Amino acid sequence: MDRHFDMELSLVIGNKNYSSWSLRPWLALKQADIPFREIRISLYNEKSRAEIKKYSPSGKVPALIDGDLTVCESLAIGEYLADKFPAMQLWPADPAARGLARSVSCEMHAGFSALRSHMSMNCRRHLPGKGRTPETLRDIERIAALWNDCRARFGRGGDFLFGKFSFADAMYAPVALRFVTYAVELDPVSAAYVKTITALPAIQQWIADARAETEVIPQFEPYA
Repeated sequence: MDRHFDMELSLVIGNKNYSSWSLRPWLALKQADIPFREIRISLYNEKSRAEIKKYSPSGKVPALIDGDLTVCESLAIGEYLADKFPAMQLWPADPAARGLARSVSCEMHAGFSALRSHMSMNCRRHLPGKGRTPETLRDIERIAALWNDCRARFGRGGDFLFGKFSFADAMYAPVALRFVTYAVELDPVSAAYVKTITALPAIQQWIADARAETEVIPQFEPYA
């Protein structure tokens, strides 16, 4: 497969320890072996917004820069990459699988607010038992059911949600990291999927980089 591309992309991301949205397109680029330049900006300090605005008109991360085009928001970046690099197959080829992959990705993009609030991503901490509100437990139950459904219907041929890695896996990778941080008890299918995601060399690299960071963002450290 030809992996030579005409132009190097740039991806603007936040702190790796906390920025779950940054992880999603970063992982997709790594898994597809698409070269890119990483621009990391520390979030939630007095200089953050001005630094981000140099690259991202939305003032938020992540942002993908391709020449004179900037694409903001993780899911939009995933769609752009899938269109730009169709050979990388970032969405499943089967129409039914692709439809479900987009559906569950949109559900992740728009939902699970309790999980986000009470189990924020934090690769440096181990917080078993924390964050288990009734609302968070309902989010976990829904995610586990979703993962089981995807694996049962379209998971043949691989260990990811749709067999082969897709952008849907990138959307749920931060959830897998949360489940490790908070030692969430899972059914066998969901537990195996978390192991698949966390064993990826790219995820191991992200975790190592996150643990090497020194910034602390208090609003993402509710159990400090």
